[in-house]
Amino acid sequence: MSALALALEIVVVFFLALFLLHRYGDFRKQQRMVLFGTLLAWYLCFLIVFILPLDVSTTIYKQCKIDHEEPAPSLSPSANHTDANTSATPTKSDAVKPCYKPWSYIPDGIMPVFWRVVYWTSQCLTWLLLPFMQSYARSGGFSITGKIKTALIENAIYYGTYLLIFGSLLIYVAVHPEWHLSWYELQSIGITAANTWGLFLLVLLLGYGLVEIPRSYWNSSRHGHLLIKTYFKASKLMTEKADAEENLEDIMEEVRKVSESIKYNHPLRKYIDTVLRKCPLDYQEKMGRNMDDYEDFDDKQNTYPSEKSLVKLHKQVIYAVQRHNRTQVQWQILLQQALHLEDVAKNESSSAHQFLHSFPSSEPPSWVGRYLYTPTAEWYWECLLKCWFYRCLSVVLSVFSVCVVWSECTFFSTRPVLSLFAVLIQLAERDYNYLYIQVACFLTISFLCTCVYSTVFRIRVFNYYYLAPHHQTDAYSLQFSGMLFCRLTPPLCLNFLGLIHMDSAISHQQKEQTAYTSIMGSMRVLSFIANGFYIYYPMLIVILCIATYFSLGTRCLNLLGFQQFVGDSEMTSDLIDEGRELIRREKRKRQRIEDGENRRRERYGQREDPSVRSHEMKETSYSDRNPQASHSQRDNMELLQDAEPLDYNADTVEESRPAGRYLSMSSSRSRIFDDV
Repeated sequence: MSALALALEIVVVFFLALFLLHRYGDFRKQQRMVLFGTLLAWYLCFLIVFILPLDVSTTIYKQCKIDHEEPAPSLSPSANHTDANTSATPTKSDAVKPCYKPWSYIPDGIMPVFWRVVYWTSQCLTWLLLPFMQSYARSGGFSITGKIKTALIENAIYYGTYLLIFGSLLIYVAVHPEWHLSWYELQSIGITAANTWGLFLLVLLLGYGLVEIPRSYWNSSRHGHLLIKTYFKASKLMTEKADAEENLEDIMEEVRKVSESIKYNHPLRKYIDTVLRKCPLDYQEKMGRNMDDYEDFDDKQNTYPSEKSLVKLHKQVIYAVQRHNRTQVQWQILLQQALHLEDVAKNESSSAHQFLHSFPSSEPPSWVGRYLYTPTAEWYWECLLKCWFYRCLSVVLSVFSVCVVWSECTFFSTRPVLSLFAVLIQLAERDYNYLYIQVACFLTISFLCTCVYSTVFRIRVFNYYYLAPHHQTDAYSLQFSGMLFCRLTPPLCLNFLGLIHMDSAISHQQKEQTAYTSIMGSMRVLSFIANGFYIYYPMLIVILCIATYFSLGTRCLNLLGFQQFVGDSEMTSDLIDEGRELIRREKRKRQRIEDGENRRRERYGQREDPSVRSHEMKETSYSDRNPQASHSQRDNMELLQDAEPLDYNADTVEESRPAGRYLSMSSSRSRIFDDV
């Protein structure tokens, strides 16, 4: 049974990591090594979170066996006869309960090997492989050797800094007279240094997530607030979208100039072809039409770019195309969200209790939509039940956050036990309720991971690190998230074990250690970290939660010029109005397309092919992304309208005949097109 539980969790965690990678990454376009490295990092971190409750229950069972094997304490000879008789008489409360083996018990020797493999693999990924692969994937080199060289140069400073820190710790340990260098102590120093760095970042992210996650669900229940915030996001995203389009056009213009200067028989032409393959298709066709491959590069004395400049241009093209595609997809997703929220606002006052969409989907409804999620059920969920569900969930998460903050400030106190999570685990430990212990541990550590990991998925660093869903995350951001996960998960698990008093280095109790704690080594080698930083630094989470609750960070960024959603700001009001106008403009555009389709149906009296609508939508989105192409199409239409058709069946050519009506005005005797 234990082997089945362990194998089942390993399989479930793998598919969970694969699902998240599929949501944020692109299996078809991104490199296999990038996807494999990110998947392995996420998988190992999630595996630690899911397997740790099994380790806790197994450790409690081992402690129970140790307690039962210890002999009962003998009576003192100085005790009086009455006390001796009273103590010798067993009562019902003093009866020792037998130890029951948990259903998920893992035999000795398996968990230490498992944790050692998982931990050191994740550390090799986060400190060695992922930084190198990150630089390799971001490099603009045209060969494997060139990319490796660039990655080594970029990581020289990175590795040198950490070697300097580790060397300083080694010198500190060597100078200390009471310590003797050994492999176990060196290992403990390295683990302690990595966990200290992770704990420093962990508290910052956890303090933000403990407040922001409950508040985000509460705000999701307020449709008006959510719609206004969507308008604000639309305004900001349109600015970013225009900036991305302008940046792409500038990069494509530079690529065009380089492509025209380097001809087909130039030695650097193969590099230009590689750059062109990374460009969008419309730009490739435009550059291909303007290319004259019959000119020899030796005929003209031109200055040609160097290979180094082409590598830089290649890197810029990759980033510009990725950013352009991401903003286009995000704009369509945000537009759908805004239209849906406006539909919810309109349907809330409907007395028919039928949810009506402004732009119904052209696809036929599925089985669920026909029989279960009907318009009536959709109205009750979207307009009535959904807001209350989010409010209740927000209240539950808020209570959980308060418990975490209290326990983070009091987990060092063992007598009395003040940590709420330690109290719950100890109550279950008395009755050996292993299922309750595993469920409580899993829910607690899952909530902590949700607060930390969701913050990782939300943060954005000047567009260089940005996790965007719908397959729009670049390789650099994917691997950076894998690095953060591998650095945050071990200190997160140690912090959780400290909250439930299962870490003897913090609780100072002589109890059986978990297998996970045993591979971490003794942190008493660096006593000022174990007895100082690990205990008192998590108390900073109170200040961070207060700052997040009053949005101090958001207000500071807004004062510095970074546009943030602040309710009492004039800039926020202007951006909301601008976003509302942008959404209204997009609605008019879609409405014109719908009206044209309806007129076409009425004119021809037939059902429209859905492919026509998708084709028109693609043309509309293409014209939005390519204003030059839309202008050229408009010019071609004007030329066609100015053209005068000729009727070869007539004796003479009629002049000044209106365009578009020459079939019906033809002098043909058959007049078979009169009804068209």
